[in-house]
Amino acid sequence: MFTTSTLLALASGALRLGLTYAVWKRFGWLVALPPVVAGLILGLAALPDLLKPIPWPLPLSVTLGLLLPDLLLRRAW
Repeated sequence: MFTTSTLLALASGALRLGLTYAVWKRFGWLVALPPVVAGLILGLAALPDLLKPIPWPLPLSVTLGLLLPDLLLRRAW
């Protein structure tokens, strides 16, 4: 059995991969964030609520699932 946070990360990662594939097939655009920006957003999501400079509405597991394809599937130029 998976935990709720693992299921949220898997579902949001699958959603992100599906939407990226659909945009790529329809328009030919590859939507991706640089790894540094993705790392900063993950760091912001991991901060406690009192230390966040701006409010982040998504939990850490959803943010990780949405940004994991950017961190894992990034091409090296």
